[in-house]
Amino acid sequence: MSQDFDLIVIGGGSGGLAGAFRAAAHGARVALLEPAALGGTCVNAGCVPKKAMWLAAEVGRKLALAEPLGFDAKGSGLHWPTFIGHRQRYIGNIHESYRRRLDEAGIAVLPMRGTLRDANTVSCGDGVFLRTGRILLATGGRALRPPIPGAELGVTSDDFFSWVQPPGRVAVIGGGYIGVELAGVLQSLGSQVELLVRGKRLLAPFDEELSRVLAEDYRQAGIGIRFGCEATALERSGDRVRVVADGLDDPVFDQVLFATGRAPNTAGLGLERAGVALDERGHVAVDARHDTSVDGIHAVGDVTAGLQLTPVAIAAARRLMDRLFAGRDRPLDQGNIPSVVFSHPPLGMVGLTTEQAVERHGAEAVTVYRAGFRPMLNALADVPQRSLFKLVCVGPERRVAGVHLLGEAADEILQGFAVAVRMGATLDDLNDTVAIHPTSAEEVVLMQGN
Repeated sequence: MSQDFDLIVIGGGSGGLAGAFRAAAHGARVALLEPAALGGTCVNAGCVPKKAMWLAAEVGRKLALAEPLGFDAKGSGLHWPTFIGHRQRYIGNIHESYRRRLDEAGIAVLPMRGTLRDANTVSCGDGVFLRTGRILLATGGRALRPPIPGAELGVTSDDFFSWVQPPGRVAVIGGGYIGVELAGVLQSLGSQVELLVRGKRLLAPFDEELSRVLAEDYRQAGIGIRFGCEATALERSGDRVRVVADGLDDPVFDQVLFATGRAPNTAGLGLERAGVALDERGHVAVDARHDTSVDGIHAVGDVTAGLQLTPVAIAAARRLMDRLFAGRDRPLDQGNIPSVVFSHPPLGMVGLTTEQAVERHGAEAVTVYRAGFRPMLNALADVPQRSLFKLVCVGPERRVAGVHLLGEAADEILQGFAVAVRMGATLDDLNDTVAIHPTSAEEVVLMQGN
């Protein structure tokens, strides 16, 4: 039994859905295979539920400021089951929206796993073979546990979203964006967090100076941070877990959460049968246009080695479908892509770090501008948490090559300035823009150097 489609999408996450919708909008006959919930990691165990928990944590942090400001506020903390009900209702609405849009677009949705039989044939879990001219691989990635003894005693970020109450004391292992985000959420919602970082700093891809300020903000919030601390094993200690690592005064925790990386979901897809090449880390190898080594097979999202960001997967999939089915060839420019860590406060960046700018343009061509300040609400409540904004400018015209923001609303502020960076704005352009006062955002257009 066979059916013919112009495009078969394997994976119903953000990239796969974006590709399916865009191809269908161009008139293609599309089938989408996804054995689990639509939306992939982002909707079900990533961006969306993470941001929901972050918002709850932010409300908790604001409530903690109420009494110092003069409010009669005696909060008792978050009732997790109530909030999780709201969170899952929100996610359920996203699922329903996807199902409605897929039906309206005429996309055939098969709730099953698909594997490649060859470059033009997909084998479905029910034994049906589907024939197609194009295949889009968008199977995403998965959270990893490190290869240490007792790793099964720890949990991953996926498991975090099944928790219905905060653990009393939790070790978060990993200093990347997932570890930093979940450490901040848990501490703000009532846990005592120890962040165990193998390296010497948090958030290696981001600006080092901002990451140091964030670490100090976290310490002020009560989070213990241990740099140069590598967990070599986990052991059972009654109904708790002991972390074997140097330098831990109290190594026993109620929960241990691994945030030590992710791996692409390529196993069992039949890639070897079709001849699809993988890179050295097991990602599907693609070129700048997201073509694989096999003609007619393409890949986007976390299954590839590109930036692991949902909007990147969506943009790449849409541009790919525009090329394949509408003849518009505009490969995604992966430079100057903004990204944000939802820490407390959030940290965002677009463009080059200072180090990258020096390497690319030379030290004599790079000028860095800074604005360090305490946001107004923190100053009113006498909270020590500080913000730091930086601009990295290059050349005699002082073109803005990088914007780095750590502070309240940095996630919202950055989007507009990312447009300015892509358009080649200079420091003079920012200085010529009238500030909105009093805001944190005005600090970006008021920087004059120091």
